[in-house]
Amino acid sequence: MAAAPLRAAVLFGGPSPEHDVSVLTGLQAARTLNAEPAVGAVHALYWTKAGGWLEVASSLEARAFIDGSPEGGRQIELVTGPRGGFVTRPRWLGFRAEVLGIDAAIVCCHGGPGEDGSLQGILDCAHVAYSGPTAAAAALGMDKLATTGVLAAAGVPTLPRVALDPAISEPGFPGPYIVKPRFGGSSIGIDVVKDWSTALARLETNVHLRRGAVVEPYRDDLYDLQIAVRTWPETALSAVERPLGSKSTEILDYADKYVGGEGMLSAPRELPARIDSGLEREVQRAASVAARVLSARGVSRIDFLSDGHVLYANEINTVPGSLARYLFIDPPLPFGELLVGLAREAVERPAMVFSSVGADGSVLREAGTIAAKLG
Repeated sequence: MAAAPLRAAVLFGGPSPEHDVSVLTGLQAARTLNAEPAVGAVHALYWTKAGGWLEVASSLEARAFIDGSPEGGRQIELVTGPRGGFVTRPRWLGFRAEVLGIDAAIVCCHGGPGEDGSLQGILDCAHVAYSGPTAAAAALGMDKLATTGVLAAAGVPTLPRVALDPAISEPGFPGPYIVKPRFGGSSIGIDVVKDWSTALARLETNVHLRRGAVVEPYRDDLYDLQIAVRTWPETALSAVERPLGSKSTEILDYADKYVGGEGMLSAPRELPARIDSGLEREVQRAASVAARVLSARGVSRIDFLSDGHVLYANEINTVPGSLARYLFIDPPLPFGELLVGLAREAVERPAMVFSSVGADGSVLREAGTIAAKLG
């Protein structure tokens, strides 16, 4: 007997600096899923900049979101608990709130609480199956300092990276430096500075560094290499790409990656990258190790730096722009197949299964009184 069509939701937007890119990814995903025979109902759920939720038409264009929430959206609440989920708000008295029938939520929220584990933790507590990283893996992937530590411990080469902190007189490696938000995406708030004092001054002037920053050496001999990893139905790697930045900038910036007619798909690149076969194998090996030790789930993009010979792991994007669909070219992977795979993994390999095994009351029986413990 044929499996019942999946009921899917696409989550996009959110109170994040990468809100606009998330809108583009979400609309692409919702529209593609609507054409998939394996998928039934598709709910396009927009997370507003203010933190509310709206169900919107998946046929909308990006310009409908320029001035905020589009007209005609239906208000939704995300409710935790065993009977939780995305719940409709009654429009008129006498109508009951209803939980949307969803088998899997496809997370298309980039940066901020959509990619740092906050949203994932709420979805776990609401018992909503979702794609992409677990709450723990999302938090790890968003922390550039922690990511570097885990990769280095696993033997994956990295550039030195330290916290930007006034208590540190010198970072231990010479400038110039790249300053990055410790908790943020791969393109926003990044700056190149000549010396440590200038780096420290950025803590006062760069709004994206308020939660913390990291510093690493700026090497003008290094260029970017990127590869995607997907984990369903089995772990598979994409082709290696070399993004090509603007000649007017020192680093691959936000505009290079996202500002184009087709977003990430239209960004300038070499795909596949024209690199030595030995370096390609090293990218693939390092990406496989990184995906394993960083607990990648769904589709992730792992970014490297190289001079054509030596390779350094830079970071992982656990919810990459356009879900890295453009990187799977050998063999070609249709976007719909990628999305259905994400939904299947969400249902069949849940991100979190809560358990109270071991909490049998024995500790409580032997605990004595609270008053005695306070005394």
